[in-house]
Amino acid sequence: MQIRPMRDETYIRLIKLLPKSALSSLIGTLTRSPAPAALHRLAIRGFARRYGVRLDEAELELHQYPTFAEFFARRLKPGLRPVEGGERVVVAPVDGTVSQVGYVERGTCLQAKGISYTLEPLLQDKAAATHFEGGAFATLYLSPRDYHRVHAPLSGKIEGYTYIPGEFWPVNPTSVRIRQDLFCRNERLVHYLRTLAGRCAVVQVGATCVARIRASYDSMVTHSRQPARTHRYPTPIPISKGEELGVFEMGSTVILLFEKGRVRWDESLVPGASVQMGRRIGEVS
Repeated sequence: MQIRPMRDETYIRLIKLLPKSALSSLIGTLTRSPAPAALHRLAIRGFARRYGVRLDEAELELHQYPTFAEFFARRLKPGLRPVEGGERVVVAPVDGTVSQVGYVERGTCLQAKGISYTLEPLLQDKAAATHFEGGAFATLYLSPRDYHRVHAPLSGKIEGYTYIPGEFWPVNPTSVRIRQDLFCRNERLVHYLRTLAGRCAVVQVGATCVARIRASYDSMVTHSRQPARTHRYPTPIPISKGEELGVFEMGSTVILLFEKGRVRWDESLVPGASVQMGRRIGEVS
């Protein structure tokens, strides 16, 4: 039996005591509330200094963001994230850091050293999990400093989505390292695409202080007192590689899933590597 260090046990106990859902709702309300302009700019500049946010990349000037939430979910200046061409080139859907990458084995993905999780509880869909058996997966962590819009890794069509209510555990490296089934516990929004590589799932995983996740192609907004929901479009929605899929209102994690034998990851895509939206991370086989 593995015994975790006391500091890890203490961390878990403290996080368990937090009213994570209520805290996330409160923070969401506060970040969406207008504030006096001077206070607002001060908060944004303080946040940017604390986390190293590149303010020069933001689409708008600070005074043009009426709330902190709109600044956090900011778009970037046009042209800052060119999308690599080639229909077989898979691009990063986000700015972030690779947490884990590999290929699904017996329905299981690696979360961290010594910890794994299975696809069926992640997706809450046995048939969907079967489609990705043996396929490529990549887990990408978005820190507070990162750009928080999520984009399509390949061109194709959006077939639908699944909203899965859940908890709001932190998804920082410490939590990922010690909390079993972390991504299967937290609230998430799963986008299902049909691409040149076959089926693809882009899973947005919520976390503590992630007030909401929004779909960019639909009115779907998470953490809004609605039950689990699966929706499939009678006529799938076309989407181009690099086009926006969803938005995080505070930072979190994205998990990419592809069918078996359809995508090969680049050798540079390893845990700890930085990725940038639109840059190549793999290729359709």
